[in-house]
Amino acid sequence: MPPVTPKKRCAVYTRKSTDEGLDQEYNSLEAQRDAGLAFIASQRHEGWIAVGDGYDDGGYSGGNMDRPALRRLLADIEAGKVDTVVVYKIDRLTRSLPDFAKLVEVFDRNGVSFVSVTQQFNTTTSMGRLTLNILLSFAQFEREVTGERIRDKIAASKAKGMWMGGVPPLGYDVLERKLVVNEREAALVRDIFRRYAEHGSAARLVRELDIEGHTTKAWVTQTGRERSGRTIDQQYLFSMLRNRIYLGEIRNHGTWYPAQHEAIVPQGLWDAAHAFIERRKQAPREHAAKHPALLAGLLFAPDGQRMQHSFVKKKNGRQYRYYVPYLHKRRNAGASLSPGMPDVGHLPAAEIENAVLAQIHAALSAPQMLIAVWRACQQHPAGSTLDEAQVVVAMQRIGDVWAQLFPAEQQRITRLLIERVQLHGHGLDIVWREDGWIGFGADIGAHPLVEESSAQAEETLA
Repeated sequence: MPPVTPKKRCAVYTRKSTDEGLDQEYNSLEAQRDAGLAFIASQRHEGWIAVGDGYDDGGYSGGNMDRPALRRLLADIEAGKVDTVVVYKIDRLTRSLPDFAKLVEVFDRNGVSFVSVTQQFNTTTSMGRLTLNILLSFAQFEREVTGERIRDKIAASKAKGMWMGGVPPLGYDVLERKLVVNEREAALVRDIFRRYAEHGSAARLVRELDIEGHTTKAWVTQTGRERSGRTIDQQYLFSMLRNRIYLGEIRNHGTWYPAQHEAIVPQGLWDAAHAFIERRKQAPREHAAKHPALLAGLLFAPDGQRMQHSFVKKKNGRQYRYYVPYLHKRRNAGASLSPGMPDVGHLPAAEIENAVLAQIHAALSAPQMLIAVWRACQQHPAGSTLDEAQVVVAMQRIGDVWAQLFPAEQQRITRLLIERVQLHGHGLDIVWREDGWIGFGADIGAHPLVEESSAQAEETLA
C-alpha cells in the first residue's frame, strides 16, 4: 500500500495598494487569487489544498502591517489552520524588510512556509531566506526612492509657485490644480484684515463674523465629497491673518516662495494687521509678569473644565484679571458650548486667589499641620537642627510676609501644596498634595526666612 501524502493546507493572500478598479467584474485581487489557486492545484500531488475564504486586502499599502485580511491570516496561522502561505509576488505580502522579518518569525514559530507564485522560493531553506531578503531589500529601496522622488517633485513644484493640493484657503477656488480668486470670498478676506487692523480685537471680530453668518471655506474634494464651512473661531482667524498665501506666496518646508496665484491682500493692509499681532505677542508676557496667574492649571469649574487665566480691558483703560472656563473662552472665540453645559463665566481672579490663600494661611497655623511640618523638617538635612518653636515661628513668618514674596515664589509654594482647586455651587474645595507638606517642610527648613525666624524664636524663648 503506497504511503499517504500528508495534506498541506494553503492560504492565498492578495493585496492591492489602491481601491481603484476593485469594482470591475474581474479585478487585480481576483487575478492574484486565481494564480495562487492554480499554483496550489499544480502541487496537488504534494498534498496541497486551498483553505480559507480568501485573504484579500484591497486598498491597503504594503508599507505596514495594518491590514484586516493580513491580521486574519496571522490569527489563523497562530490557530494552526494554515501550513503554507501563497502569494502572487513577495511585495504583495509586504514591502518592508522589518515587517517581513516579523512575518517570517510568525511563520517559523508555527511551522508555516511561504511561497511566491512568480518567484519560486521556499523559506524553509537558508538559500530561500537569503534570496527573499535580497529581493525585499530592493523592493524597500525602490519604495524609498519613489517616495523621495515624489517629495522632490512636490518641493520643486512649490518652489515654482504651484499649488500642490490640500484644503483651499478662504478666498480661492481650485481650478485645474491652480488657485483661482473667488471674488466674493476675497472681498470677505480683505474685510477681515481691514477690521482687525482697525481695532485688533480677535474676540470681537469672530463674534461679528458669527452674527453675520460667515464661515470657513466650503469646498468639494476631487472625489466629489462636499466639505461644509464651520464657525470662524480665533484659531482659524489667526491662521488666516498669518497665511502669506494671501500675499501671492506658497510655502514649502517653512520657506515661502512667489506663487502663480494672484494676491488678494495688499501689502499695506497686511502690515497694518500684523502690527496688532506683534503687539499681541508682547502683551501676554507683560501682563503675566505684572499679574501672575497664581492658580493657572490648578483651578477647575464645577463641570470639570480647566479654568484659564484671562484679561479684560475696560473702556476706562484699566485691565481686569479673570479665570474663565476653557470652553467659555472658546465660545467667545467662536466655538460653542455643548447643550446643557453649565457656563461659569468670568470669575474675578483676585477674589478666588484670596479665598485660596486664606485657606493656605489657615493651614499654616493649624496645629496638626505645624506638627507634620516640624517632623518633615527633622527628616531633612537643612532643617534637622530646628526645634518645634522655630518651625512654628518660621511658618507664621511665611504667612506674615506672603505679600512681600516675589510672584514666582508665591506660585511655587502654592503649586507645592495644592493639587487641585475645585469650584462648586457654594464655594471651593482644595485638594492638597499628599506629599506637599513634606516637601514644604523640607523647603522651609532651607528657606532664608528660617534663619531670621530662628533668631526671633530664641529671643522669644529667652
